[in-house]
Amino acid sequence: LAQELCKAIGDGCTVINHDSYYRDHPHLTYEERCLLNYDEPDIFDHDLFLEDMKTLLDGKPITKKQYDYANHCRADSDELIYPTQVLIVEGIHVFYDERLCELMFLKLYMSVEPDVCLLRRIARDINERGRSIDSISMQYLTTVKPMFDKHIRNYIELADVIVAHGGRNARIVSILAGYVRHELM
Repeated sequence: LAQELCKAIGDGCTVINHDSYYRDHPHLTYEERCLLNYDEPDIFDHDLFLEDMKTLLDGKPITKKQYDYANHCRADSDELIYPTQVLIVEGIHVFYDERLCELMFLKLYMSVEPDVCLLRRIARDINERGRSIDSISMQYLTTVKPMFDKHIRNYIELADVIVAHGGRNARIVSILAGYVRHELM
């Protein structure tokens, strides 16, 4: 949804992925990093994310943050991200930090059926992250589902708009892009 919305808004829009702000754990071995709960809110560097968002809002560029999912470590680059008129932040825990929520103009919550989420995760983790079905199943049962139940499902209360069916709907993209463009006038 974030990428489609950004395309529909056009020039002057940037998407920032919260997943790029996982905390780095260079002191841990790869095996130890594999055991971390990547679905728990404190796994993210909320302070750095907030600092970068404020920097962009102040009209200054930031360096691009990235995460290497195969090795479970940060892979930041020197590439600069410049401020744009519209900044879309996306991620499962972007509503966790109240300080960030206070900066948001419009908060969207994607409501997706759990079985659809699981199927999307399986496809993504196998195709993009080289994971096995066994590791995906273990992670889903031990961290993904419990963290959804504890945190993510409750973020709906903070949203301004609830987007049904996972945002794969050209009409909702058009409506939201129209609203954002109208607010910018």
